[in-house]
Amino acid sequence: MRATMTATRLHRAGEELHAERVPVPQPGPGELLLEVRACGVCRTDLHIADGELAAPRLPLIPGHEIVGRVASRGPGALLFAAGERVGVPWLAGACGACRFCREGRENLCGKARFTGLDRDGGYAQYAIADERFCFPIPDAYADEEAAPLLCAGFIGYRALRMAGDARRLGIYGFGAAGHIVAQIAVHQRRQVFAFTRPGDAAAQGFAHRLGCAWCGDSTAAPPEPIDAALIFAPVGALVPLALAALERGGRVVCAGIHMSDIPAFPYELLRGERSVRSVANLTRRDGDELLEVAARAGVRPAMRRYALAEANAALADLRAGAIQGAAVLVPGREA
Repeated sequence: MRATMTATRLHRAGEELHAERVPVPQPGPGELLLEVRACGVCRTDLHIADGELAAPRLPLIPGHEIVGRVASRGPGALLFAAGERVGVPWLAGACGACRFCREGRENLCGKARFTGLDRDGGYAQYAIADERFCFPIPDAYADEEAAPLLCAGFIGYRALRMAGDARRLGIYGFGAAGHIVAQIAVHQRRQVFAFTRPGDAAAQGFAHRLGCAWCGDSTAAPPEPIDAALIFAPVGALVPLALAALERGGRVVCAGIHMSDIPAFPYELLRGERSVRSVANLTRRDGDELLEVAARAGVRPAMRRYALAEANAALADLRAGAIQGAAVLVPGREA
């Protein structure tokens, strides 16, 4: 009889996830079967659960910030040994042959597949992953600490790279990605300005403790113009506000996979060679660099731990903005 596991699955967008017993998946060629030790709860999971990002198939096991140990290997899987600790990110695979893949921009591959969207993710006791898109986890991080790095960290780092050498950096949305990027930027001796939900004194205090030079509401003007703005909150109305806060030649980087519509704004906000651009997914290079930079900078993700059976509560807390840092599911934790 085939072994079974506990998984939390989405059956219908807009409804709660269901905890149920399902067969343990079997690794195919080049794949790993991982015993899940921790899985971050990302805002993208929330977009999928709420139907803002359509899943190609249902039911689906969400989750794409997976830390696990190799339980078994499929044919030809040789990169990781049994028992080794690895991380699984949002990017689950790419074709490797298109011009984007050949140019090192696999994040733009038209045939890219994503963990917790195109294939089952980590809200379960076991998960399957293509070993070519997995990462060794640095010893500096416990399982729960490493999980948020695998998306919030990776995407945040890609957004930070797009900010170039900006010395005054604005971060709009001080959640999982924002608080990781802020620690890196402070380590790089940048001046960080944190923009939070209006009246969120707890988030502003959190940002101050991480070394941000100024913290205020997202609708407020910073004390001086910023060189770049990273927008992690999925709110299109922040784009004109960020443009208004920019120095000449500055850029706004929209880092979410989903964002509400950007309202019309006067051309005057864009003049002076200001620009707006987006981040699409991640590359394996982003992951390798972030894990090295985070360890060197002493990044410590703040997190709230939840049992696997508490996945709906974690999503609800994330939706309400009630989490400081990141939410992480720990399958071995009691509810």
